Amino acid sequence: MRPYIYSACLRRAACLAVLCMAILAQGMKADDWAMKQRKVDYFFFEGLNMKQAGQYDAAYELFMHCVAIDSTASAPNYQLATLSMLLKQPERALTYLRRAVKSDPKNFTYKLSLASLLLRSEMYGEAAELYRELVRENPSKPELNYYLAEALTQTGEMGEAIDRFNELENSVGITEAITMQKYKLYMQMEEKDKAYDELQRLADSNPDDARYPIMIGDLLLEDGDTAGALSSYQAAHEIDPTSPYYPVSMANYYEAVGDRKAAENQIRTALVDRELDVDTKMRILARYLQQLEQTPEAMATADTLFRTLQEQHPDEPSLKVYYAGLLMAEKKIEEARFQYQLVTEMEPDNEVAWQQLLTIALQTDNTDEAMRICLKCRERFPDSPVYYFYLGVLYYQQEAYEKAIDAYREGLKKIPEEGITLRSDFYGQIGDILFHIGKQDEAFKAYDEALSYNCDNWAVLNNYSYYLTLVKGGDLDKAEQMSARCIKQEPNNPTYLDTYAWVFFKKENYSLALLYIQNAIGKDTTNSAELLDHYGDILFKNGDKEKAVEQWMKAREAGKKSKTLDEKIKHKAYIDEEYHPGME
Repeated sequence: MRPYIYSACLRRAACLAVLCMAILAQGMKADDWAMKQRKVDYFFFEGLNMKQAGQYDAAYELFMHCVAIDSTASAPNYQLATLSMLLKQPERALTYLRRAVKSDPKNFTYKLSLASLLLRSEMYGEAAELYRELVRENPSKPELNYYLAEALTQTGEMGEAIDRFNELENSVGITEAITMQKYKLYMQMEEKDKAYDELQRLADSNPDDARYPIMIGDLLLEDGDTAGALSSYQAAHEIDPTSPYYPVSMANYYEAVGDRKAAENQIRTALVDRELDVDTKMRILARYLQQLEQTPEAMATADTLFRTLQEQHPDEPSLKVYYAGLLMAEKKIEEARFQYQLVTEMEPDNEVAWQQLLTIALQTDNTDEAMRICLKCRERFPDSPVYYFYLGVLYYQQEAYEKAIDAYREGLKKIPEEGITLRSDFYGQIGDILFHIGKQDEAFKAYDEALSYNCDNWAVLNNYSYYLTLVKGGDLDKAEQMSARCIKQEPNNPTYLDTYAWVFFKKENYSLALLYIQNAIGKDTTNSAELLDHYGDILFKNGDKEKAVEQWMKAREAGKKSKTLDEKIKHKAYIDEEYHPGME
């Protein structure tokens, strides 16, 4: 229950509203502007009092009464905008701010607030125009150039953005923030000479700061000037021999000149430096691991570095994520799982760690753990469709078919409009389950829906075409067309070849069926029982009964259990196996 004072405020606002409406109902002369304004002022100041007291709902209602009386009242519209931002409703805030600026276009606060919100809302073009007006109207506020430059950068007007930074620099002097922005813009424009000049100006202005000659050296090294880079690095080392960034750049230098051993020594020096920030260490380590040869000695070195870093930064979750990745590469699955688990305890919303835990659970066939993670992540990340997908897979494995379908259908609601490939996969899974439980017509509708989102969903095309061969009256021409597309995409895929062969078998084109099933057998490395069974059927129809029986027996040895298969072997004759749900 809300406090009494809050309820009282609301009742007071409501009474005032009733009073206002009553007065308005009596009629108001067109020229009675003073009375109208007094009402607006009354509600406005009451709204300010409520806002100051933290009673935002009551304040919002009072300001709304103001704009109901006079929609052009700028101050109430501005206050409604501020309250909308507090309520995390930026679109509504934009509406009110636009009204405020339109009613009072010379008000600096209103216009600046609107420009700032447009910038945060990534409406860069409109933001840039508004900032241009603000800069023009407020020459005593040079800092506005910074935000104008930011908006211009986002709209691709980098030349004008640099002009704005220059204007600001003329007012406040050379600063790292401005210079670095100009440096980045020149780099984007591929004007490296000007980028170099900016860094050099910064270095000249700060002769005791080793960072700037290091940055100059990095730029020269990137441009292939190894001699110039080394000279700049040495200058930085003379300024500050303890700079944690010096060994990082020297490692890059040694890599560039081909001295790998020296580069590795510098990397190790950088990684164990307690003064070097952890983000830089992570970047170094990531690059180091990419270049690392997959030898036991090299992996042991990497493991030692990780352990050292963990000791230095025990509370850094990203480091544990990287370390877990290394452990996964070393097939140390349980150790990796432990690291990811630590991350989820330190950062419960670290989705990367949760997804890796899910991957481990699925890879190790720990379905109970996978189910636990999916259910937990569905609650923690309710808008992420991936967990609904895997829930569907897990329910399917448990033969909880309706739960699986419900999970997929709920997940479909979470997929953004642009996620057409994922949407296709969801419908494909639904189709597989529906066919399995005997709802063929619904299954085929689901497959059609999947293909409407992604006509190149090869798994759906293959399954759809195969299942069409299993039902009485299935469209075999459609099945052939879909299966042919799969073969064209992956001509060496034994599953696709098997399906294509089976389509021809059902169309009684036994010679083509034999051609493709033999190709499938040649490409298969799994000793598929289903494929062997099909091979036997096709051989029989091609007149090779002895070899057909041989393949049927191989299918049984490979694990296929079927009364029809047993009968075929017993009678040495092909028997058409009628489709039953759950037996495909």
